Amino acid sequence: MNDLMRELAPGERLLWSGVPRQGVIVRASDALLIPFSLLWGGFAVFWEYGVVKSHAPLFMALWGVPFLIVGAYMIVGRFFVDARVRAATMYGITDKRVVIVSTFLRRTVRSLPLAMIPEISLTESSDGSGTIILGGPSMYASLPQNSWTSRRVQLPMLEGIPRVRNVYDMILAAQKQA
Repeated sequence: MNDLMRELAPGERLLWSGVPRQGVIVRASDALLIPFSLLWGGFAVFWEYGVVKSHAPLFMALWGVPFLIVGAYMIVGRFFVDARVRAATMYGITDKRVVIVSTFLRRTVRSLPLAMIPEISLTESSDGSGTIILGGPSMYASLPQNSWTSRRVQLPMLEGIPRVRNVYDMILAAQKQA
């Protein structure tokens, strides 16, 4: 909370603060990533086992190590990294803007003035938790693409928050007054 409070400008009022859902989360996108990661990891283990069993040159055994590491990350590591990133993330809504602070690896602050957010999307689960996406793809159309994934910069979001409808309504009300 202190990390969020130090971002407030003089006279700025904090209306709401929260954190994303904690712990390991399996998302819909994992329906494709889990089978792919198991194939990748299985092939890497098969390769490494075959190389070691056949007494191939050391270079061949070392060649497979990065693939084993990537496979282990894709199978289990990414879930724990994601959980750690969310554990180091805080959200705040003020009378002027939405602030997202992350202290994972280094301190990063994302600030979106309420008056500049053209689109707000809400995804709500049956338990009342959900995600609010701030802005639409057109808002970030001029930003460069990430060359490795060919995806545009990820839209800012308040992910996995309880009572998401209340927070969504609060943003809309604050946006009208901003």
